[in-house]
Amino acid sequence: MQQPFDVITLFLLLDIAEAGSLTGGAERANMTPSAASQRISKLESSIRQPVLTRLPRGVELTEAGEVLTSRARLFRREMRAAHGDLEALRGLRHGSVRLGSFPTVSASLLSDALKDYHSRWPGVDVHVRSAVRPQLLEMLHSSEVDLALLWSYAWTEEAERSLSLETLMVDDTVLLLPVDDERAGDDVVLAGLRGDRWIIRSNDHPAGEALYRSCRTAGFEPDVVYEAHDYQEIEAMVAAGVGIAMVPRLAVTHHRPDVRTATFAARDQVPTRVIHIASLARRQYTPAMYAISRALRGAADRLAAPPRA
Repeated sequence: MQQPFDVITLFLLLDIAEAGSLTGGAERANMTPSAASQRISKLESSIRQPVLTRLPRGVELTEAGEVLTSRARLFRREMRAAHGDLEALRGLRHGSVRLGSFPTVSASLLSDALKDYHSRWPGVDVHVRSAVRPQLLEMLHSSEVDLALLWSYAWTEEAERSLSLETLMVDDTVLLLPVDDERAGDDVVLAGLRGDRWIIRSNDHPAGEALYRSCRTAGFEPDVVYEAHDYQEIEAMVAAGVGIAMVPRLAVTHHRPDVRTATFAARDQVPTRVIHIASLARRQYTPAMYAISRALRGAADRLAAPPRA
């Protein structure tokens, strides 16, 4: 059903009432008197009653005009308040963003990014939900989160076309060793680890798949002696001498003092994973989404920077 009046005409009527004349109201509304008169006539025709009484000098509101201007005055106040709210969002004085994440990136890159974010924009809330990759994808598609941090390996199924991916960083795969292992810090050739015992996440975990793919390419099957629930458990078992592990670098960014890492020789082409910020392709970024994206990129750059001597 078509509405009998529009916002522009209501605000024009309010301008006429406050100016006391049609000419004065038209000037306030940036219209010609003729255009203003046509709008008022169309309004009166639509509601089938007059809104103004023309006087020798100026105009006077009818009862219908009083009803409409009282509503218009409230609506204009709300519109001005909305404009103020939008300006506050643009200036990042308040607002919120919902972010999906996963444990290893939350404990490293994201925690660093949030420190920067909250110091710069303390009035803008970030609501984080941590989950595994399939759940993060589902939360994006159902709009439960605005953005999500995702990982991918070369063999991971491609993200759906409805997602927009912004690459944050490459998360190298490293070898985790006891602190007194002489191989720590060196470029380790994978074939030289044929006789070692290995600790992994579960067989179906991506980090476990990275190990099996790498070892089979190097010509051997890894001797897996422990399947851990999380990376903290892996570190503890490596420190205890149970075995060694292949892990993403971000998983051991804040590692125990009794374990160390080593890099793999480039010739082995050990798989790495890529960390992305994902959003729905049709989604327009809000100022708060731009801000958290900026903070995440800054944290990723700091992690990728070589350590100072």
